[in-house]
Amino acid sequence: MDATVSAKLAAAFLAFSREKLSAQYLPRLEDCVVRLTPEQLWWRGGSTCNSVGHLLLHLNGNVRQWILEGVGGLTVEPRRRAEEFTARQQESGDVVLRRLTATLREADVVLQHLSPEVLLNERQIQGHDVSVLEAVFHVVEHFSTHVGQVIFITKLLRGEDLGYYAYLDAPEPHTHKP
Repeated sequence: MDATVSAKLAAAFLAFSREKLSAQYLPRLEDCVVRLTPEQLWWRGGSTCNSVGHLLLHLNGNVRQWILEGVGGLTVEPRRRAEEFTARQQESGDVVLRRLTATLREADVVLQHLSPEVLLNERQIQGHDVSVLEAVFHVVEHFSTHVGQVIFITKLLRGEDLGYYAYLDAPEPHTHKP
């Protein structure tokens, strides 16, 4: 593969990752949070289950550790991962979302300024030796997993379809991206 194709592939990967995090996943999280009462935001289905609020705290910690610090080299507060799942202060959804939104904006700047050559550089993040590409991919797929959980919890508690794929019922071609 020549350098031009490699650079285009790297740029496409980074653009797609940024789009998923900021333009698709975040709006869905925002939509879910506004649909939930404060009690539902912190509801747990059982002792081994996470609440939507805890998942938002966890996503914020993950992006800060992996993208801001690990990829971007920024100084962030040390992550207290266990507290992301045990926090009992139960802040409002608006407060937790504002924090996550700010983190995603910072992460978007880091990803926007990455050069294609950097994607194969090695980093050590959370005890793992990974390339920058692996770190970005990890964050996007990890985020996706937890967004799916938030959507499931919201649908379970609200008893309604959230309509994210309603456009598929319209005639093709579709203007939305999956």
